[in-house]
Formats: sequence, C-alpha cells, structure tokens
Amino acid sequence: MATAPAAAGEGFRTPSVIPGFGLTLGFSLAYLALIILIPLSGLAWRSASLGWAEFWSIATGPRTLAALKISFGASLIAAAVNVVFGTIVAWVLVRYEFPGRRVVDAMVDLPFALPTAVAGIALTTLYAPNGWIGSLLDPLGIKVAYTPLGIVIALIFIGLPFVVRTVQPVMEEIDREVEEAAATLGANRFQTVTRVLAPGLMPAVITGFALAFARAVGEYGSVIFIAGNLPYVSEIAPLLIVIRLEEYDYAGATAVAAIMLIIAFVMLLVINLLQSWSRRRYG
Repeated sequence: MATAPAAAGEGFRTPSVIPGFGLTLGFSLAYLALIILIPLSGLAWRSASLGWAEFWSIATGPRTLAALKISFGASLIAAAVNVVFGTIVAWVLVRYEFPGRRVVDAMVDLPFALPTAVAGIALTTLYAPNGWIGSLLDPLGIKVAYTPLGIVIALIFIGLPFVVRTVQPVMEEIDREVEEAAATLGANRFQTVTRVLAPGLMPAVITGFALAFARAVGEYGSVIFIAGNLPYVSEIAPLLIVIRLEEYDYAGATAVAAIMLIIAFVMLLVINLLQSWSRRRYG
C-alpha cells in the first residue's frame, strides 16, 4: 500500500521552466522555413524554370567554371592557412602572458566589426604596386593586388577570427599538467603536440576550418576591390552573380547561385562528416 502513491505519481511529469519539446520544435521548424527553406526553394524554383539543357549550359560555361574555381579554390587555401596560423594565434593567447596581450586578443575580432568594403579598400591600398607592402613586393616580381593571391589574402583576413575563437576555448580547457605528464613519460615536443594535444583539438580545428571556408565562399565586399575582377583570372562567383543581375539575366544569376549552393552544401557535408568522425575517434 505504501507504494501506491508513488506509482500513481509516476504518471505526472515535473513541469519545466522552458517550453516543451513540441512548442520549441515547431518554432524552430517555422523559423528555419521562413529564414532558410523558403528563400532556397525560391532559388531552386527559379533555376528549374531554365530547363535542364540551359541550366547545364550555364553551369559548364567557361566563365562560370573559372569563377567557381577561383572562389572555392581560394576559399580552401585561405581556410587551410587560417587553420595553421589561427591555431598558433590561439595557442599564444592561451599559453603566454605578455605585454599587449589584451590588445592582440581584441585585434583578432577586428574583421568581425570592420565593414567588408573598408577591409577590401585597406588591403588594396596596402598591397597595390604603390602601397606600403606592395611596393616592397613588386621589385621581387610578386604581385598581390588584382591577382588571385590578393583574393586569398582578403579571405584569410576575414576568416582568421573563426578559427581562433573556435579553437581558443577548447585549448583553455586543456590542463598544462597533461603536457607535463607527457614530458615526464619521455615524449618530446612534437609527440606531445601530435599525440596529446592534437586529438583533443581536432574537432574544434575542423569546425573552425568549416566556418572559415563557409565565410570565404560567399565573401564579396572585401574581395572585389583587391581582386581586379578580370574574367577567367580573378573574377569570383558572387561577383559573376551580381554582373548577371545587372544585365537583367535573373535566370542566369540564380543558376550560378544554385551551383554555388550545391557545391558548398556537399563540401560542408563532407566537413561535418569528418568532424563527427573525429569526435567519435578522439572524444
């Protein structure tokens, strides 16, 4: 008889301070549909109106392929560079105390606050043949502004904070005693980094790479000034979309946008699968 009240009470759930699963799920789906799914559906519908033959003709056009190659190639290179140097910057900020550390830490977030057009103008001014840095590189035969190299530098600039801010919190949670224990057991510095620190940092590094890559693929403002925008040489896919819109070729613009969307989705899906694999392996 003493267990009857407890058994009767099992049918009642403790009320939560936040809305229930049904309400939050419905709100989430409605929000995603309004912000993401409906615009993407409109893009797909507009592209479908072209017909498969015309869509394939635009997708395989030399100018489209060149723009996509520059956009995705430069984005991959910039994200890879940011993974290396962003991790180093995060390591310095976490592991060392030095004068001006807070200033350096604040400077990492500068690309977040700086308008992209302003960043593009500043980079062009620096790396132009008559700029402060460009004038030093020009006698060496190195041209940055108005070349694909300039695009990569602009994408590195806007993508660095994503890697630093993703890796930094994870790095702060790694106790220094782990490194000391590895050294006590005879591990050298390279082994400590690759076998002790890298496994714990790998999911965050992959996440930072994905964020930097996704940010770089759609970048426009900081690139158009330093790129030179020469077709087949330094013309990015977002600029090609704008050019098609200015020509009132809305179907062609949506076709290029749809191609970018498909390629970016596939690449991000692969990156997310790698991230999940690294979490299962190193988690």
